[in-house]
Amino acid sequence: MDNTELDDILSAVREFIREKVVPLETQVEDEDAFPESIIKESAEMGLFGWALPEEYGGLGLNAEQDALLAMELGYTTPSFRSLFGTNNGIAGQVLVNYGTDEQKSEWLPRLASGDVVASFALTESEAGSDPSGLRTKAVRDGDDYIINGSKRFITNAETSDVLMVFARTDPNATGSKGISVFLVPTKSAGVTVGPHDHKMGQAGAWTSEIFFDDVRVPAANLIGGEEEKGFYAAMASLNKGRLHIAAICVGQSIRILDESVRFAAEAKQGGEPIARFQLVQAMLADIYTEVAAAKALVLSAAQRWDAETDRKLGPSSAKLFASEALARIADKGVQIQGGMGYMRESAVERFYRHARLFRIYEGTSEVQRVVVAKQLLKGAHKPQFNL
Repeated sequence: MDNTELDDILSAVREFIREKVVPLETQVEDEDAFPESIIKESAEMGLFGWALPEEYGGLGLNAEQDALLAMELGYTTPSFRSLFGTNNGIAGQVLVNYGTDEQKSEWLPRLASGDVVASFALTESEAGSDPSGLRTKAVRDGDDYIINGSKRFITNAETSDVLMVFARTDPNATGSKGISVFLVPTKSAGVTVGPHDHKMGQAGAWTSEIFFDDVRVPAANLIGGEEEKGFYAAMASLNKGRLHIAAICVGQSIRILDESVRFAAEAKQGGEPIARFQLVQAMLADIYTEVAAAKALVLSAAQRWDAETDRKLGPSSAKLFASEALARIADKGVQIQGGMGYMRESAVERFYRHARLFRIYEGTSEVQRVVVAKQLLKGAHKPQFNL
């Protein structure tokens, strides 16, 4: 997509979010749901398929363009992005990267249009940031597989039409071996989706447990038509997802910066705006500096992703820094507003709670540090710094 076309999309999304989504934030917080009108308009704008290939009805944005769009989406409650994030991200990318031609043709156009919602069913009680502890099993039975097991914290499970289910097809394998991924319609016999979870933040983004009790799926639903591709499919999706989440963190941080500057300029103590106080100025300066650093790091990592020179070190370092920076920025945003920042009607109070999850999902900060360190020991950083 050329820059002019991209600028038009970013401008339209920016206007839509600020004029229609931001005013609904307290309603979404209270009702834990988005109005159907917002979901419909999002689909009409192409937001259910921005990262999916154009040949299947998506916008075909590359990683850098995806990051720029994510920064716009991150300006409001992150549950807005979650409405269509799994279609574009971790679930949709499994099909894009590993699906057969038939699987792509059947499902990607419906994902891109928003007619179908997909979920990424990987996480289990003993398999979170590291999926090697996965216990869900799929056993071959003639022309079918029979799946048994359970998943947890699955985004959009309750509203999904199809699940990308990761299961161990080799009962003797351990760790990352023997894992395959299946396309399972949510209404399949034996699939039970639990009620959505009650979380600290991110109201409107529904996560649920899923149970698989002798779920029979055709062998044709094995993603890619081959067993033992699941771990690689998961890692490929998660690596790109980490870059996207890092960009969302930048958008969240920009919103908190705007809220903080506005409040400091308007709120008064002793008849003077609190922006006159040097310690408040210091917090504003720190917020801006971290926002600018996170944005630069994310865009640099996205450019290397598109150049196919770095698809591990960049995403993990960007996600690590941007999510940890967001936590510090959210804390300062509350501090600047003082007592008002602790009130539920305050945007920074909500964003403070939203922020906590970003250091956990798509791989915890601890996992990102391990990935970064391993890549450094392999010399992955040397081309970046001309070493």
